[in-house]
Amino acid sequence: MQFTRRVARIAYFFLPEDYTGLSDRLNCQKLRYKPNLDYMPSIFSKIVAGEIPCHKIAETDDFLAFLDVFPIAPGHTLVIPKKEVDYIFDLEDDLYSGLMQFAKKIAPAIEKVVPCKRIGVSVIGLEVPHAHVHLIPLNSMADMDFASKLKMEPEELARIAREIREALA
Repeated sequence: MQFTRRVARIAYFFLPEDYTGLSDRLNCQKLRYKPNLDYMPSIFSKIVAGEIPCHKIAETDDFLAFLDVFPIAPGHTLVIPKKEVDYIFDLEDDLYSGLMQFAKKIAPAIEKVVPCKRIGVSVIGLEVPHAHVHLIPLNSMADMDFASKLKMEPEELARIAREIREALA
């Protein structure tokens, strides 16, 4: 039984889904890992705290928008809640709605600065354990390819961020 409990503890940290049947068999707690800000802040939480710099687009008390440093298109912006929640559908309803409303305000400014047909919206949630929305300038469906990242100079990112901020004003 001691070995089984150890396996259960290890599984708690590495299994991403709720394995209720396994939980019952191993006599352990629910197996869904939730980040704890006091224990392991995400890179986005470190950006919110000012520990890591970013190319900020806009900020409120609850939300932050900044350029992705590994964009799939120039102007690729990340919109996050400042509260660290891993999975977007675990956000409280008002925070989820507020995040989308905040993103909706940012999108037209990106569109003014970066030539594109429209701004695409994507929520994937696998790379960083902090809910976030991608706003991506698109001209075709092929532009939404997360396997192809651009290498952009910090000066170019700073210029784009500045122009988007000005378009918001």
